[in-house]
Amino acid sequence: MPVIMLLELVLKIGIIGTDTSHATAFATLLNGGKIPGAKIVAAYKGGSADVESSRTRVDNYAKELQSKWGVEIVDDIPTLASKVDAILLLSVDGRTHLQQFKAALAAKKPVFIDKPLASTLADAREIARLAKEAGVPWFSASSLRWSEITSSLEGPGILGAMAWGPGPFEEHHQLELSWYAIHPIEILFTLMGPGCEEVTRVVGADSDEITCKWKDGRLGTVRALRPYGTYGAVVFRKDGVQMSPAKPRTDYEGLVREIVKFFETGKPPVENANTLEIFAFMDAAQRSKEAGGKPEKLK
Repeated sequence: MPVIMLLELVLKIGIIGTDTSHATAFATLLNGGKIPGAKIVAAYKGGSADVESSRTRVDNYAKELQSKWGVEIVDDIPTLASKVDAILLLSVDGRTHLQQFKAALAAKKPVFIDKPLASTLADAREIARLAKEAGVPWFSASSLRWSEITSSLEGPGILGAMAWGPGPFEEHHQLELSWYAIHPIEILFTLMGPGCEEVTRVVGADSDEITCKWKDGRLGTVRALRPYGTYGAVVFRKDGVQMSPAKPRTDYEGLVREIVKFFETGKPPVENANTLEIFAFMDAAQRSKEAGGKPEKLK
């Protein structure tokens, strides 16, 4: 009787943007074997000369991907797309995401877009429009959505929530909160769900406090700490108040597992409409700051 050998199918993944530690962290999980079913096989460096955290890291992370994980470095996005089954758009500079996404669209491969989805609400909406028009599945999310913070607090009956985390700015990003405060913002939206309608942002010396009112009357708050700080959250229910662990687990494993599932199924774990609402929230928060702390409606 002939022996039939079943070969495990491994998704081939490509990276756009080697200017972030996420590139090597994701490769450690995938190519290192902790998360099965996919491997990073190719990368396009990209990079932004006017962003220090991009300019000073892009080459080093590319070298590490190549030497440690056997990733092929290619010269352009079309070449990358031709070699892979799915794409990680990881460029640290959100301003580049719309154009890089356009360059990848023709290949009709699913795309995960790392934070921030874009640098403006208009760009975020254009990414969503182009993807829908081309029939290309995509999603964008912070790794904090699958952290111990959210897993310890999620559940029914949340009447309100507070989340906090680092919120440094990057001068080229029009939506200041999109650069890093996107992480505690996403914690809040994971706990509260969609439906925010009005935002008020108060600016302090070393933090910003953003209060938002949901359509059902619930209130949520994000405190963005500068230059950096720890992550955490509190939820309010009828039967009391619950706080996240003092030292929560906040690594990338949960996110990368969701990415692999998405690449296999084409079904995003976070609805695109929810991601766009988070960007509308940040846009309203920016307008509130510019108006001296006046409440602003989401567009």
